Amino acid sequence: MQVITVLSLGSNIGDRLNYLNLSKTAIYNLIGPIQFSSNIYETEPWGIDNQDSYLNQVISVLTILTPNELLENIHQIEKDFGRIREIHYGPRTIDIDILYYGKRIINNENLIIPHPHIQKRRFILVPLSEILPQMHHPLLKKTNQKLLDDVKDDGKVTKWQP
Repeated sequence: MQVITVLSLGSNIGDRLNYLNLSKTAIYNLIGPIQFSSNIYETEPWGIDNQDSYLNQVISVLTILTPNELLENIHQIEKDFGRIREIHYGPRTIDIDILYYGKRIINNENLIIPHPHIQKRRFILVPLSEILPQMHHPLLKKTNQKLLDDVKDDGKVTKWQP
């Protein structure tokens, strides 16, 4: 069975654009075809301020992978591109988060879907609302656009200009 999963991509180390592009190629090869891609946004760091700004993007992907297989493939892609998990919210070559997996709600020791911080992060909601504004958060029962309208995060999110 094919499922639409929504992923966020972020990078703030090295050639940020290259890491986003390489990750999308790996996602296509290991996870499935990309259906929609937002614009790329330059954003302030979230969680730890003393680091470089991020490039962020949200994509939707058609996959046949289970949620756990999806997570394993994402971790492999991050590892392949030099992601080191040392500092929570710290700098990274690439960060890939699962925002949604269809309309599924999953909460176990390995995986929480929908992502538990979607509604708190402007840097996620801006690109997410660009490609899927009317998609409903299965727990909060609000559209992505409504979540963006209501978000209290005032972090700067600017459409990236190369």
